[in-house]
Parts: sequence; C-alpha cells; structure tokens
Amino acid sequence: MQEHIQRLIANVNRKKWWHVKPSDPRAYEKRGKFLASSFEEAEFYGRPGDEPERVRIASPVVGDNDAIERKLLGRVESGPEIRIRNRFALDRKLRRAALQKGYDSIVLMSKPGFQKFKKEGKIPRSLELNVVDLRCLRCEGDSRSARNTTRHNWGNANT
Repeated sequence: MQEHIQRLIANVNRKKWWHVKPSDPRAYEKRGKFLASSFEEAEFYGRPGDEPERVRIASPVVGDNDAIERKLLGRVESGPEIRIRNRFALDRKLRRAALQKGYDSIVLMSKPGFQKFKKEGKIPRSLELNVVDLRCLRCEGDSRSARNTTRHNWGNANT
C-alpha cells in the first residue's frame, strides 16, 4: 500500500486542482482548503476560480469517506442526511485530527475507487483533496512549496 500512496502523492502534486472560494474568510484555518480534480466537479460547490491551483503534499490520509473518518476519529460520524452545519463541524474535527496525527492533507475517493486503489493501486480520475496544512499550497509558477518536505516522516502515510 505504501507504494500506492507514493504514486498517489506524485499524482496529486502534478495535478492542477480547482477551488471554489468559501464565503467565510476563516474557512481555511477552520476546515482546510477543499479542491476538486476537475472544473466540473468543483462547480457542484459553486463557481470555481478562473485558474487551477497546485499543491505540494507529502503525508495524506487516503480513503473513502467512512475509511477516513474511522482512521481519524475512530468511528463514522457522517451519514447521507448530514446537515451543512454538522458537516462543517465534522470537517473541523477531521482537520484537527489529521494535523494531530501528522497528516498534511486528506485525499477522498469514492468507495469503489478506494477499493480498487487498495487492491490494484489504480488512482481514480475523480479525487477530492482537503489540504489541512496550508503550507502545502503552492503559487503557480513556483516549483518549490512553502513546506520543506525533506524533513517529513514518510512513515505517517496511510498504510
């Protein structure tokens, strides 16, 4: 699985990501910065920015929704009928838990996509990314990240 995670990290760092700016100016420090793998997927949340963004992650927690919640919180707290206020509160809890456990981001896959990723290492085309450590955000044209990844403990990746 560690080999799959390394390939996923390289894929995420190569990709251009789309973001819809939240109305709350403090949303990033509360819940992280959410990005979608395509403009069309980002449109679900509102009007994406005109230009895609880049990131430099090193230690993601990876999974489907339930797997991520179990890994970070020890149980699944969301459900299909979760209200937006409760979703935002859960996102805050997930961000705090991820940072406390040494993760810099959360890579969300569909349940079938995650199963195939675990079994075969196939990276789904559709991914959602929540950058919980904002130092992982990159400016376009900057090949360096604000984060020094050489200090990172790769052993924290989702194994």
